[in-house]
Amino acid sequence: MRAARLIPILDWGRRYDRAAFGSDLLAAVIVTIMLVPQSLAYAMLAGLPPEAGIYASIVPILLYAVFGTSRSLAVGPVAVVSLLTASAVGEVAAQGTAGYAVAALTLAGLSGTFLVLLGLLRLGFVANFLSHPVIAGFITASGILIAASQLKHLLGIDAHGHTLIEIVASLLSHLSQTNWITLAIGSAATAFLFWVRRGMKPALRRIGLPPLAADVAAKAGPVAAVVATTLLVWGLSLEERGVAIVGAVPQGLPPLTLPSFAPDLIAQLALPAVLISIIGFVESVSVAQTLAAKKRQRIDPDQELIGLGAANIGAAFTGGYPVTGGFARSVVNHDAGAETPAAGAYTALGLAVAALALTPLIFYLPTATLAATIVVAVLSLVDLSILRRTWDYSRADFAAVAATILLTLGLGVEAGVASGVILSILLHLWKTSLPHVAEVGRVPGTEHFRNVLRHEVETVPHLVTLRVDESLYFANARFLEDLVQARVTEGSGITDIVLMMSAVNEIDFSALESLEAINARLRDMGVRLHFSEVKGPVMDRLERSHLLADLTGRVFLSQHDAWAALTEQT
Repeated sequence: MRAARLIPILDWGRRYDRAAFGSDLLAAVIVTIMLVPQSLAYAMLAGLPPEAGIYASIVPILLYAVFGTSRSLAVGPVAVVSLLTASAVGEVAAQGTAGYAVAALTLAGLSGTFLVLLGLLRLGFVANFLSHPVIAGFITASGILIAASQLKHLLGIDAHGHTLIEIVASLLSHLSQTNWITLAIGSAATAFLFWVRRGMKPALRRIGLPPLAADVAAKAGPVAAVVATTLLVWGLSLEERGVAIVGAVPQGLPPLTLPSFAPDLIAQLALPAVLISIIGFVESVSVAQTLAAKKRQRIDPDQELIGLGAANIGAAFTGGYPVTGGFARSVVNHDAGAETPAAGAYTALGLAVAALALTPLIFYLPTATLAATIVVAVLSLVDLSILRRTWDYSRADFAAVAATILLTLGLGVEAGVASGVILSILLHLWKTSLPHVAEVGRVPGTEHFRNVLRHEVETVPHLVTLRVDESLYFANARFLEDLVQARVTEGSGITDIVLMMSAVNEIDFSALESLEAINARLRDMGVRLHFSEVKGPVMDRLERSHLLADLTGRVFLSQHDAWAALTEQT
């Protein structure tokens, strides 16, 4: 049983049948068609040779099929992780050098090792430290950065920069060098790919093509752009007129490679590897859970860590770079009918065939077409509406999203993702350090207690009940002390304070000391402290302390019991 949990293929593999094979094979064909141009494009985004994208999509997919739990997740290079890779590796090696490729392998190995360790230690909850608004802000800013970084390929000019300001300034300074043929190719490819994404399938359906055929043709749209522009460059010898092309791509299966174990390089890449791992895992597990819910399936986040970790380690030893589950291709995989992770394995086989047979055919592929593929893919990630939605709902979340977007655009992706993690944690600490505490009274004629500021309720002058709506820990313990002190000071004739603990799931040692301090101060003032509706696990902790023995009041099973007992004393 434990072996099947650690290696899920031992579970679903026993039930694999011909029907699942047919569904998986069809999904694999569609995803392979989509993945070939994407893999080449994302490798370029990462600053690596085109073949690295294909290599990163073969062995990693096979390993995820063995160790992953999602039936639909398609693992491979993705835009955001590719950008993070370029940013991290660019700090330690020059692009185009052997050291750059080795650093990318090492980054994948470190990321994979970190993910596997998290999975084995069952620490999948670390993803919860990144709030969804912050992640949305980071991905939106990254999409803008990626699209801006690809404009140089669409214009046929040389431009550099890690921030939006640097990229725009560099583009403007080289704008006079624009290659108009490249611009025409890039613009046409971009417009075509946008149409493919939104209008091709409906157009094919209108002319009578069956739904499945129209869907496959729409997914093959990027391949059509690759073929058309490659033939155009080859037929008109446009490379002689300054159109940048992919050039020679090694023909063959992924090579066996070895990441570096140099301590200095590992130290430089350790933090970026951790950030890439967390961002990649959050993106991947979000997609996997969404798709699993549609088929009433479930995934195991801890096992997903192991699956993604194994995929990245595989990339490190087969010429790739960091990978994760991609949103677009996973949705395509799901919609195409993938039943098991075997669909990914068949996709890997299709890409292996492409690496063996098709790479000579992309010699004349213009880099502008790959840039167009990236731009169209990443602009779908840009969601500026998150700013309006968070502004309407929570100004604190809006501030976190806006800060993440501005820092990512202004300082670069590494600073952006680091700030996103820090902002998520600070936002949590800030919210929980000011817990909602409501003074409650009884709803007339019932045993229910509600906020005195929101409802018409019964109260008695000598009794105050405060409902604590948050677990108590070091960050908010003093807040509760001050609140109780202020309420007792303001009120006259108060003899009893009840802390209603129905929403308290945890009390740490700092909060315990604060409760002891509250109890002692109230004793000196002649006021008794009571608790009501304390949860079992919290009560177990309190019974191991001196608080209950020294408590001036009682612990009531329900707030109604407290009300009945303490009002009868008047």
